[in-house]
Amino acid sequence: MRNTAGETTQPCPECGAGIRGDSRFTVWCAACDWNVDPEGPRAEEGRVERARRALARRHGEKLFAEVTGGGTLRARRDSAAILAHVIALAVHGVTLAAALGGVWFLVRYWGGPGMLLGIPLLLAATALRPRFARLPENKPVLLRADAPALFALVDEIAQVAGTRGVHAIAVDTEINASVMPYGLRGRRLLTLGLPLWEILTPRQRIALLGHELGHYGNGDVRHAAVVHTALRSLTTWRYVFAPVPQPTGIEILVNVVYIVPGLLVQGLLMLLDQLTLRAAQRAEYLADREAAHAGSSEAAVGLMDRMLVVDSAEILLRREVNALAMSGPRSAREAEHRADEVWERLTAHMASIPEHEYERRRRAGSLRGHSVDATHPPTHLRRARLLADVPRDAAVAPDDDRDRRIAGELAAARTAVARRLIRDGLDG
Repeated sequence: MRNTAGETTQPCPECGAGIRGDSRFTVWCAACDWNVDPEGPRAEEGRVERARRALARRHGEKLFAEVTGGGTLRARRDSAAILAHVIALAVHGVTLAAALGGVWFLVRYWGGPGMLLGIPLLLAATALRPRFARLPENKPVLLRADAPALFALVDEIAQVAGTRGVHAIAVDTEINASVMPYGLRGRRLLTLGLPLWEILTPRQRIALLGHELGHYGNGDVRHAAVVHTALRSLTTWRYVFAPVPQPTGIEILVNVVYIVPGLLVQGLLMLLDQLTLRAAQRAEYLADREAAHAGSSEAAVGLMDRMLVVDSAEILLRREVNALAMSGPRSAREAEHRADEVWERLTAHMASIPEHEYERRRRAGSLRGHSVDATHPPTHLRRARLLADVPRDAAVAPDDDRDRRIAGELAAARTAVARRLIRDGLDG
């Protein structure tokens, strides 16, 4: 084997073809796919998860054949979506009934034994009420006055996606991005993971925002407030009715009493999940279409490619943090003053990933199929769907001056997030 500046050359042990690779990444053979996916699909946890993956695979294969075989890709309010809304309303109705019942027992039997029923009902309704997210307190949050250029870009992309913009933008250490409602008024919070934002081109950033806002423009069932809060409520209920581990005394009786409601809650949660599973996969294709509409097909495909290798960004960041932790507290404190350098090293590393590593990830994704995430179609299928569609130009034109202003608006948050990464790591 020869190794020069990271490059390697060796014969394939399976077919004998010559392999040229990079010592930083998995060595594999493009001729016969030897070692294309050395890790393999992750182990599935339990029968429920296996059944969920199998259903996702059936939905996914049928949906991909539909959207690439001349079928129209559009949002649908089918019977499953309607039933999901009915179940979600019933979930909230149970909580409301518990609250009203508790009030009635307290008023009707004030000072009497009936209060013993009213108080638990009110406590249950309080614990199981729909939970609305709040603005995060542990990460930088920007409002319109803080970042007018960034909000203007989001508003323009939202208009292209056929929806409204956001009210706040949070910045964190996740290699991800999302839009979610918060508060009783259903305002929207865009969360930008700086590690992801930094490794994207300006066009790919537009595509990313188009994708996230596209979930709302296309009426994604899981993003609907009624269904979203019902899923959160059912998750809370499942926690409440979870059996006490290693019970003693009265806890054994509590576990017995909780068996039936626990199974009912688990069943409802699984049913609601399955009813929205196909719609969730369709919503990803629709959101990808909005990404291409906003940033161009080329940018959307580039975004897909970047998502294939985000774990490489995670490995680099963990390596940086671990190296500083082993160098002692003084070096870590000094590094905090040069925190922005971590973004430069991350960007340089991601730019150096060779094309054969992207191709390996695509082939590995094809082998794994839907085993990675049941709610999202595999990235290689999403990429193939974008390439099969009519190429789109960007509806939101790139603007160097705007990009510079956005960079200035994010500068303080950029430094704060880098310092947090150095101090607490990706999981901090």
